[in-house]
Amino acid sequence: MTASEYLKILDGEFGVSGSEGKVAQCVKKLFSEFCDEITTDNLGNVIGIKKGTNPSSPSLMIEAHMDELGLMVSGITDEGSLKFVSIGGFDAKILPGTEVTVWGEEKLFGVIGFMPPHLIADRTKAVKLDELCVDIGFSKEITEKKVSVGDIITFNTGFTQLDSTMVASRCIDDRGGLAAVLRTLELLCGKNIENDIIAVATVQEEVGLRGAKTAAAHIKPSCAIALDVCHGTSLDVSEEAFPCGKGPVISIGPNLHSKMTRRIIDLAKCNNIDFQIEVCQSNTGTDAWEIQVSGAGVPTALLSVPVRYMHGNFEVADTLDMESAAKLISEFAVSLKEGDCLCW
Repeated sequence: MTASEYLKILDGEFGVSGSEGKVAQCVKKLFSEFCDEITTDNLGNVIGIKKGTNPSSPSLMIEAHMDELGLMVSGITDEGSLKFVSIGGFDAKILPGTEVTVWGEEKLFGVIGFMPPHLIADRTKAVKLDELCVDIGFSKEITEKKVSVGDIITFNTGFTQLDSTMVASRCIDDRGGLAAVLRTLELLCGKNIENDIIAVATVQEEVGLRGAKTAAAHIKPSCAIALDVCHGTSLDVSEEAFPCGKGPVISIGPNLHSKMTRRIIDLAKCNNIDFQIEVCQSNTGTDAWEIQVSGAGVPTALLSVPVRYMHGNFEVADTLDMESAAKLISEFAVSLKEGDCLCW
């Protein structure tokens, strides 16, 4: 399958941080096509191991997070609408009018209500979360029977194909990275790989990089590549942003292992794989931050897919960047040999 096809499948399952069960089941099924062993750890990370031919060769962990942004019911108003808090960070101004699903006693549909613009005295005033609510169309009495405080609310925006390679989705962050992980596993099929490839779909990245921290500590890989997203250039967004379709962004900085990163860059050049470079002077804000310092330390690299409108109702990206990332990681995996970790 293509990265676009994988992304469409992954987009079809919800997995808000801390409630990733549905998408985790989907990932386990997809991993089973390529991996010899599949496990789920105590936090909910899905781990697939593709066995290599040489147990002495360094193991490679390729990781992307499967959780997404969402909401949680915090109360019920006298009118029967739902108050909520956010899970993960986004701007409240994108929410009014959004269609949502409330996962209560039954699956309920609703919309995030807002004051009509005709009635707003000061239209320059910022929208606040506590001023919004989800309208599911029921009275308070009926709502209280169907919904409980703590129920999860997800956004109904889904996968949309734009042109031949450009797509829109509510959660390219980071199902796009996960699609690249799956494409990597597919590209490695039938190849003589010495090292174990450990594919990991982590949980709770959006609320503190938690899944990556526990997964890396449990797995203890010889090296790791994290796949995430970065800002794509769009209207009024050019600073610290990268064009879509020009290849994955390879990060350079203290959070990333310099020799391992240089090797990946050299492989991209040798194989004519498009790539871009990002300088990260400190925290990358990705799972690479936790993986790097897990246990005794893990040589870590970071590849990112440029995404427009990150943490919006729809995110837009070019699936060619996911394909290029997968090709580059597969080349790196093939190049790993026994003793390589000693020269890093």
